[in-house]
Amino acid sequence: MSDPTRPDPMSELFGDLTHRLSGDRWQPAIDVFETEKAIVVRVELAGVRRGDLQVSVDGDVLRIRGVRRSPPESDVERLHRMEIAFGPFERSVPVPVPFERDQVAAHLADGFLRVTLPKRVPAKRKIEVERS
Repeated sequence: MSDPTRPDPMSELFGDLTHRLSGDRWQPAIDVFETEKAIVVRVELAGVRRGDLQVSVDGDVLRIRGVRRSPPESDVERLHRMEIAFGPFERSVPVPVPFERDQVAAHLADGFLRVTLPKRVPAKRKIEVERS
């Protein structure tokens, strides 16, 4: 019988990472917020190289996928804690606001990917009033 006062050895080793794993992929943390002119998705991707990253739009869903490569660690004798996930990742973010798909921009800097989805501005149309 296990002792409820002792910490779970798996959570001691893997920390809070287990809730961000899905099958053989991990899920980076994201923020989604709205400005006056755009929907912005910010993704925490420390250690991911631009060449290992793909951003696409499929209908009203933003897809971010890639891989974070493990740095070479040849002198590790014993692992005490593992919270940084490596390997493939993917996030899909439904965007509930109409946006200009051909103007989506992505920028990777300082470990964060920032995807800006400019809001679609409704076309203004002047309607002539007919005389009867």
